[in-house]
Amino acid sequence: MPKVDWSPYHPLKESNHMSKQLRLGAFLPGAGQHIAAWRHSGSNAFGPLNFEHYKRLAQTAERGLFDAFFLADGLGVNFSGVIGSGSSAKAVDFEPVTLFSALSTVTSRIGFIATASTTYEEPYNLARKFASLDALSDGRAGWNVVTTIGDETAKNYGFEQQLAATDRYERANEFVDTVTALWNSWEDDAFVRDPASGRYFDPAKVHPPRHQGKHFSVAGALNVSRSRQGHPVVVQAGQSEPGLDLAARTAEVVFTAQQSLEDAQAFYANLKGRLAQYGRTADELKIMPGVSVYVGKTEAEARAKLQELNDLIAPEDGLDLLARLSGGVDLSGYPLDGPLPELPRTEGWVSRQQMMSDIAKKHNFSIRQLYQWVATARGHWTLVGTPTQIADQLQLWFENGAADGFNVLPPVLPASLDEFVDLVIPELQRRGLFRTEYTGTTLREHLGLDRPANRYTVTQQEQKAA
Repeated sequence: MPKVDWSPYHPLKESNHMSKQLRLGAFLPGAGQHIAAWRHSGSNAFGPLNFEHYKRLAQTAERGLFDAFFLADGLGVNFSGVIGSGSSAKAVDFEPVTLFSALSTVTSRIGFIATASTTYEEPYNLARKFASLDALSDGRAGWNVVTTIGDETAKNYGFEQQLAATDRYERANEFVDTVTALWNSWEDDAFVRDPASGRYFDPAKVHPPRHQGKHFSVAGALNVSRSRQGHPVVVQAGQSEPGLDLAARTAEVVFTAQQSLEDAQAFYANLKGRLAQYGRTADELKIMPGVSVYVGKTEAEARAKLQELNDLIAPEDGLDLLARLSGGVDLSGYPLDGPLPELPRTEGWVSRQQMMSDIAKKHNFSIRQLYQWVATARGHWTLVGTPTQIADQLQLWFENGAADGFNVLPPVLPASLDEFVDLVIPELQRRGLFRTEYTGTTLREHLGLDRPANRYTVTQQEQKAA
């Protein structure tokens, strides 16, 4: 079987000190990112449902001065392979907003970005729970907007199959608009709280949305007021055309999966180029590709860490992983060391299927090599090397129109997060690429995003000026 080349892609000469600094998110699922991470000695096998484990991760990420702790979220144990093989530690996990509410009490600066679905939730409930997290954390919350794909998930909510992509995104657009309207229910100075007069708030500064749309009817107002940062940061990760348009119109941060500098540059230019049609500037949206990092004091040590994890992958687990990432495509009847066949296009999975096909063709991967590659970070960029080599690549993308920062996916938790904080962060700081202390208290301040003005206050000010 041919050797897989995991080398960093480009050498880089050190540049001058930069005034602009990159943003870093930490994507920290309890079981780690690599499919076999839970079996590793540097992992906590009880992590997915262990608060002390997550507490350690949050406090380590905060020690590393990360902008945010991010969690994806699945709505059930959705794939037969997960149950059939019994090997996936990702089958269980906490609901993210609940977990982040608890973690906000044992941290003071790091932000919390939780995933929640526009397909299987209602705008009022979602707006309320994220506004509550924002209040509890004193302005450190973010909402990762997803439409949620997969027929198995739909069956957990009373449907036989998922909505078509066009319907999901039509609903998502109205959903986001409704939630942001609810988050603007109260003007910032609406609460008088005057015991002498008995007046707690000014009714003239309460603005129920009274939304009537195709998918939702929501009167409002929201029963949680605006936070120190205004309202939660809106994050999005879809890469389809409807997803890109939704992001260009509504998102403030976009997580993306890109494999090469050239692809990342093209994605960055494409998405940033869509902002003007919505009256937005490039600085109003931060693009943060995912990156899985295997770091060692030597390159050989880093490569050994990756190989150790890949050796822990049972073939049935690797095939299950490819099935889960391709909408259920069963590859068990094909030779493991043979080429990847053409994948049948599955509703909702086309972009991820295409990415896997492109990776296999580019590197001439067998099925076994593909699942080893994908197991590192499910199709995200993977770097293996020394702190200097890792920082070289992050700097190259950041300085050349490919990224505003990165969503870091440590393969083994807590070990890989410790290594990134202790080895890579100091190298980025030495180059002036990353902060040496928090200078703000809210997630928006960490990300360099403006605090959104209340839309009703702005309208009133415009009317007065006219």
